Amino acid sequence: MISKRLTKSLFSRSNLRAVIAIFVFLVLWEVGSRSKDWFGFPMPWVGHVPPPTAVLVAWYGLLGDPGYWQSWYMSTLRVLAGFLAAMVIGIPLGLFMAVNKTFHGIVFPSFEVLRPIPPLAWVPASIIFWPTQELSIAFVTFLGAFFTIVINVLGGAKSIDPRFFQSAQSMGSSQWDVFRRVVLPATLPSIVVGSAVGMGITWEVVVAAEMISGGGGTTGSGGGLGFFIWNSYVGGSYEQIVVGMISIGIAGFVCSELLRKLGGYLTPWLRKR
Repeated sequence: MISKRLTKSLFSRSNLRAVIAIFVFLVLWEVGSRSKDWFGFPMPWVGHVPPPTAVLVAWYGLLGDPGYWQSWYMSTLRVLAGFLAAMVIGIPLGLFMAVNKTFHGIVFPSFEVLRPIPPLAWVPASIIFWPTQELSIAFVTFLGAFFTIVINVLGGAKSIDPRFFQSAQSMGSSQWDVFRRVVLPATLPSIVVGSAVGMGITWEVVVAAEMISGGGGTTGSGGGLGFFIWNSYVGGSYEQIVVGMISIGIAGFVCSELLRKLGGYLTPWLRKR
């Protein structure tokens, strides 16, 4: 029974479409990259990119390199640290701003002034103010998810129909019951969306921060995927640059997908929609 469900899931129409799309993309990429050799002229942009077959060969050679997996480990650790800190601080902050007008009036103006500043603009300041480069990367990674999570939580809580609060209060519910049974469940979908978006931004930020700060002071190939890409660029290994980029894409996709699966488990009332 389980094998039948697994087979049905693997060979579903959506998965087949995804496989076909990836295959077509790889074929076009291969043709475009080898256009100079095959057709006598390089296609714009793609013609100067290493072909996927060369990238695959370089990737296969890296699978036995401990430094490559150390880069995965370092970047993932930084992303999780910054993302979890953003969740722990951002969700309560967004909820408290939503339910308390006084607190919202005090905090929100400063929050809105800081929110448009790109996380990467904080890199020089974080390197100066934090005692270690590792902490500066963690701080910038935290900022990448923090503002997105807060604004989604705040928007989700603000969009709750006031009649739900009136109905709960008319039946004698306390403030805690209203928060636990009305505010929190109604805000969960926004928390899930904000978390998934924030996770993607976090991966973008941590890679750029690793490039700028030199992998958190780590030398060699274990300074994170961002530092791995930069080292590959300096060394002229363009195939490894693409390997690093694809590795980031895979890592970001897996993390976001896990968050969406967790969100689906926490919000079962949305599955039938």
